[in-house]
Amino acid sequence: MKIINKLIMIPIRELINKIKWDNREKEDAYSIGYFDRLKKKILFIRFNEIKNIDGGFMVLNREKETYIPLHRIRVVRKNGRVVWRRTN
Repeated sequence: MKIINKLIMIPIRELINKIKWDNREKEDAYSIGYFDRLKKKILFIRFNEIKNIDGGFMVLNREKETYIPLHRIRVVRKNGRVVWRRTN
């Protein structure tokens, strides 16, 4: 899977924009795992919960706007398969 290997190499902001704006991608196939500081574990959300990217934050579609720093994103899955993982 050449595409999967290429996705692992790109910055997270670029990947999110690709998923959001590339008509060939299906948003509902993706989930994003981010580190929650309070729960001290990685939580997963569906990609379509992302309202937009604002500066260095991912803004979620929730009753109260939720801002998650992009540097807390640890993993992205497509149909349950890891396609991107933070390397540092």
